Amino acid sequence: MKNKTLKTNAMKLKKVIAASLAISVLFAFTGCGNSSSTTNTKQESSSTTETGSTDELNKKLDDLYQQENQLFADHKDAWDKVFGLMNKNTDGDAMNENYADFLASTVESNKDSFSEEEYETLSKDIETIRGIEEEIAKLEKESAASESSDSSSSKSDESTAVFKGFKGKDLDGNDVDDSLFAKNKVTVVNFWFSGCKPCVGELSKLNELNEKLKEMGGEVVGINTDTLDNNEAGIKEAKEILKAQGASYKNLTFDSNSTVGKYAGNIMAFPTTVLVDKDGNIVGEPFMGGIDDQSNYDQLMKQIQSVLDQN
Repeated sequence: MKNKTLKTNAMKLKKVIAASLAISVLFAFTGCGNSSSTTNTKQESSSTTETGSTDELNKKLDDLYQQENQLFADHKDAWDKVFGLMNKNTDGDAMNENYADFLASTVESNKDSFSEEEYETLSKDIETIRGIEEEIAKLEKESAASESSDSSSSKSDESTAVFKGFKGKDLDGNDVDDSLFAKNKVTVVNFWFSGCKPCVGELSKLNELNEKLKEMGGEVVGINTDTLDNNEAGIKEAKEILKAQGASYKNLTFDSNSTVGKYAGNIMAFPTTVLVDKDGNIVGEPFMGGIDDQSNYDQLMKQIQSVLDQN
């Protein structure tokens, strides 16, 4: 999976969190109110492009994502199934494809899982999302143009130094900062959400990995996207799931507009796991797929060992 600019990451994050929160009925987290029609948004986005204002661009992008969020909320039961069926082994190419195509592929490959009415509803929603995505693409180009002065090296640093200067809390409300990573030879960070069956299915295995890594000078850390911004309902649900699965390793919550929050915008398939070094840098490529599968576990261990060998 190739990292994009933080601006794009932040926009994708709204999609990912909107999907997971639609499942958990925590839609208020996205800050969505009444969404305007697609027609009105098209007119507004055209005006925004003319002004070239970054703030206005971001505002219009937020409005477009709110429209997508509203679709997820309006047809929650059907979308609940879709996001629960997302292929946990989705590859990097799928991560970068058009969002509407990504959703359509998931629905089509699991067509038998939906009733005729659900399938029709999802198909209509996806076509609406496709139109919204076209508007988003136009605004993303304008946003990229406004940031053309950024150096390529700076962007590279931003995309890897995700946990540098990290500040957040664990799910018990205790403060956590980047010293967490500094003390470990390697930190395995697992992104998940409560409505994701593959995510929940690997929690006990991650707990076993955490115990093993402690002996090797490392640690496993979880990030449940339902808990971001100290979402109390999301934190409560995540803690209950972790306890039920016998997982006691540290899970974190933080501001969704932080650097790591924006990085999470690249994640379109769950669970996703990354390795973080002492300096808070993500090393290697993100690992997608549950480690409760032995082949996946072996692959992750090879990546971990590679980082440890460099210390």
